[in-house]
Amino acid sequence: MQHGPAVRRRKLGEELRALRDRSGLTSGEAARIMGWHQSKISRIETGRSGVKPEDIRLLLDAYGEIVSPEQRALLEALSVSAAGPGPAGDTGRGRQWWHDYRGLLPQEYRDFISLEAGARSARTVELSVVPGLLQTPGYARAVTRAALGGLPEPKVDALVDVRLARQSVLRADPPLELSAVLDEAVLRRQIGGPGVMAEQLRHLAVVSKLPQVRLQVLPFSVGGHLGLTGPFVIFSFPDIADLDVVVLDHLTSSLYLERKEDLEAYGAAFRTIQAHALPPQDSSDLISSLADDA
Repeated sequence: MQHGPAVRRRKLGEELRALRDRSGLTSGEAARIMGWHQSKISRIETGRSGVKPEDIRLLLDAYGEIVSPEQRALLEALSVSAAGPGPAGDTGRGRQWWHDYRGLLPQEYRDFISLEAGARSARTVELSVVPGLLQTPGYARAVTRAALGGLPEPKVDALVDVRLARQSVLRADPPLELSAVLDEAVLRRQIGGPGVMAEQLRHLAVVSKLPQVRLQVLPFSVGGHLGLTGPFVIFSFPDIADLDVVVLDHLTSSLYLERKEDLEAYGAAFRTIQAHALPPQDSSDLISSLADDA
């Protein structure tokens, strides 16, 4: 288990080294082109130090046309999340807007948003609340107040704005492909009161029909299941091999798993949970029925 920036730095460094090798340049030659010491290239490629998005662009220019536009955009996004706090950069899905909230958002949350913004797909299992990407404003506000009690209203407003801004990945070109399995308890827990919950359920019924969203409900009748150990998210990325990462949320931090055996275990767990869940159409029908009864 590692924290996000360390994982990102190592993955970014591995990919940059592979691209340099493909370009036919030695580390010394790349350093001379960049006007750097060779040790800087070594530190970047081994993940011991981060690299700014603008330096990524110069490196990729030096490596030539072997880098696709999609891969270039992803590597630039990775450089931001790998470095932790830093200046805003550009990605294939637009400006790194969350850096405007540096004083409000913990680093772990910014890491998570950066991964989400650069990912091709996300698979998630949720036991208690609707995933942030599918929340309505009223529901997001109620969850924020419950989870972070005592916050002044301006901070609550800002956190809700962040939650809603994250949802732009579902409308991007290309959009994030989201596969979510929700425990039935998520649909029946009255967060924010009946009115807020009814609105949230109606919203889920609508978004469940989007082509980029696969939403399933794990009914109470299943009984015990693998997901009881806790919610998780698996991010997968385009163009770069072995870049998948599992994110586990805890009360005070997030942990990132990227070992092959961990990825295989969580991937298998997600497939098993998904197989026990209701099919998408039946899940949508259940959600609509609960919305009508709310």
